[in-house]
Amino acid sequence: MLQRANWNFPTSVRFGAGRIAELAEAVRAAGMSRPLLVTDPRLATMPIVESALAALDAAGLGRAVFSDIKPNPVAANVEAGIAALRQGGHDGVVAFGGGSALDAGKVVAFMAGQTRPMWDFEDVGDWWTRADPNGIAPIVAVPTTAGTGSEVGRAGVITDEATHTKKVIFHPKMMPAITICDPELTIGMPPAITAGTGMDALAHCLEAYCAPGFHPMADGIAAEGMRLVKEALARAVADGRDLDARADMMAAAAMGATAFQKGLGAIHALSHPVGALYDTHHGMTNAVFMPYVLAFNRPAIEERIGRVAAYLGIPGGFAGFMEWVLALRERVGVPHTLRDFGVDDARADLVAAMAPQDPTAGGNPVPLDREAALALFRAAYDGRL
Repeated sequence: MLQRANWNFPTSVRFGAGRIAELAEAVRAAGMSRPLLVTDPRLATMPIVESALAALDAAGLGRAVFSDIKPNPVAANVEAGIAALRQGGHDGVVAFGGGSALDAGKVVAFMAGQTRPMWDFEDVGDWWTRADPNGIAPIVAVPTTAGTGSEVGRAGVITDEATHTKKVIFHPKMMPAITICDPELTIGMPPAITAGTGMDALAHCLEAYCAPGFHPMADGIAAEGMRLVKEALARAVADGRDLDARADMMAAAAMGATAFQKGLGAIHALSHPVGALYDTHHGMTNAVFMPYVLAFNRPAIEERIGRVAAYLGIPGGFAGFMEWVLALRERVGVPHTLRDFGVDDARADLVAAMAPQDPTAGGNPVPLDREAALALFRAAYDGRL
């Protein structure tokens, strides 16, 4: 049965088919009168963006759009977006699209009234306190994929092209004021993107659940997010018009990003440098690394995985859970190795050096140093579990 609801966790979420019709009202409720819609170049030419712009225009909110964003957004994309925001006299952002558009749009809004460089606000220690909170423009987020969960997050991932590293820009007030989660907007996603983004949602839930520390709220959200992925992802890939499956995956994506406030781990720590160096799809890169990191972490997570496996109805504890992950990857078309994914091993040592420095590495339940990162890269490249 299709679901429709209003949630206030962690922000105001309007969830359900057809809720995109509320966009103009949501923009006004967020305090905007002249929004800039930030999206990616592919979506900018599609009817769903034209419909959104027409709705804003009809409500007297204009139809300004910025779409110069790479699949892995870089600093130049954000800087161009900031210039467009300021030059157009815009007072907020509608971040519309997949993870790249959501992240870039949120960082553009965050930087709207800042005077310091963007990298001064990287998620390191208390660097976020350097920002002027009054200089952050309001955000309405509209996801069109079901994976990153950036629509309910307080950060954006931007690639520093000078160092080929993905950096997390964070501030508590980067959280969108209102999010519209309309599963009908995801119907046009091709199977490969559905699979990659869906596996990203699973990676968020899985790593959050496995991260050390006491956070039973995050654990509960992560476990239920995994159940939704188990029930819905393969169906959404097989039949993109299955709206029930699309809705479940959209919920799972938001749940993953909510849960990973607890932490992430080596899947992301390896995926970020590979994505920055090889420009790979983030969710699919996570999916490739997933079983190898699971095997590496087994000594620390076997009991926890056994519990969630039981909740998911998967027999066999850790081994059964691993078999389920491998079967799901195969069913939705995830390459089994980095080699199959088109990633060579020429920069394996560089990835191994970068991974332990990634801000997600500290959440891994087993310490991730350079030697371990290199072994994981080699295992994923060769297909050794």
